[in-house]
Amino acid sequence: MISPDPVLGLDHLVLTVRDVERTLSFYRRVLGMVPVTFGNGRRALSFGSQKINLHPLGEEIDPHAADPVPGSADLCFLVDLSIDALLSHQASLGVSPELGPVQRTGATGPLVSVYIRDPDGNLIELSRTGTSAAETPENPFLFESDRLLFRNFFGS
Repeated sequence: MISPDPVLGLDHLVLTVRDVERTLSFYRRVLGMVPVTFGNGRRALSFGSQKINLHPLGEEIDPHAADPVPGSADLCFLVDLSIDALLSHQASLGVSPELGPVQRTGATGPLVSVYIRDPDGNLIELSRTGTSAAETPENPFLFESDRLLFRNFFGS
């Protein structure tokens, strides 16, 4: 019989990328991940106790996803920086947020998130746990389009 909660955590995930070196450089510069080489020259990015294996498009390692394509991932990373520090760091590197800061709900509770894109167009959500006023702009917008504007009326 399988225990009620058999999954312990995430060891690694795989991204299919157009240019391994460009991807390594982006994640190292923007997110501080560490490029590593393993196996027979395979490349990955290490952070905490996890890693992201990189498969060059057309050279995927078997077995692999049914339809591996660059730019199809939507990833969320927890960060240990204030949102202001995160935005300042990104701006110094010429990285503009696609959205944020916005309030979201993560696996264990509230998050304040900023969204950026990596070189392949993967959506990267960078999140800090909590919803303190120091982490969010005054009167944060939760969603905005040409015709709609939803605001947070319940928090600071």
